Amino acid sequence: MRVIFMGTPEFSVPVLEALVAAGHEVVAVYCQPPRPAGRGKKERPSPVQARAESLGLEVRHPESLNGEAEAFAALDADVAVVVAYGLILPKAILDAPKRGCLNIHASLLPRWRGAAPIHRAIMAGDKETGVCIMQMEAGLDTGPVLLREATEIGAREVTGGLHDRLSAIGARLIVEALERLDDLEPVPQPEAGVSYAAKIDKAEARVDWSRPAPEVDRLIRGLSPFPGAWIDVQGLRVKLLGSAMAEGQGAPGEVLDSELTVACGSGAVRLLRLQRAGKGAQDRDEFLRGMALPVGTVLG
Repeated sequence: MRVIFMGTPEFSVPVLEALVAAGHEVVAVYCQPPRPAGRGKKERPSPVQARAESLGLEVRHPESLNGEAEAFAALDADVAVVVAYGLILPKAILDAPKRGCLNIHASLLPRWRGAAPIHRAIMAGDKETGVCIMQMEAGLDTGPVLLREATEIGAREVTGGLHDRLSAIGARLIVEALERLDDLEPVPQPEAGVSYAAKIDKAEARVDWSRPAPEVDRLIRGLSPFPGAWIDVQGLRVKLLGSAMAEGQGAPGEVLDSELTVACGSGAVRLLRLQRAGKGAQDRDEFLRGMALPVGTVLG
């Protein structure tokens, strides 16, 4: 098929690669414009732009899709594949491809429509999530579903690992969807069970040790590796990137043992991976060799 691909972050890259490997003609790649990044604030292309250019594909990165409909339609695409693009598609864009626009969404719709479905699934304690291939319409992730696949969320799973697994599932499912497009029956989403995955607010990221241990554990894992749940340790910001439920009681934030078990409002969590500001991520034992946290220390 003649395919327009629309995506921006790392999550979208395996999908683009899968479409090319399957023999589809990717006639253009739309992504977000390069953004200032790093200490020098030099403009950096998105992961999709970088990969598309390495594949020799035409890249377009308009700030807005308003006024883009004519150029988009001129591509004469059979279908547009959209995954984590980052802009709302106007009706003229949705209607341009002959077979419409297909979205790869990282949740089991209608649960977790919206911007941060992977983070929210872990933070809410969901036992499973998955990927849906959805026909796009004007509403936010409201279109009928063509294919879906579920996957279990492990007890120690972090967003980073789940992100990579769901990206691979999405890449495989979209290739299957395009192969079977004439035979797939769109299934309307049920009205019951709708939930929205709001964009992660940085204010959510500071750990509140007065909360129950399951909530703290899910926050740490759900925000790992980005933006990273964090605490204040001796005036330094430390990100918590991995944790597990543990036995123990104490004052909220109190270090209970040498294995970095920390008391919460009820119960305790064991910290498994941490990162000091300006340093790389470290497993617990390596971290403790550089920053001692004796039993009885209260983390902020």
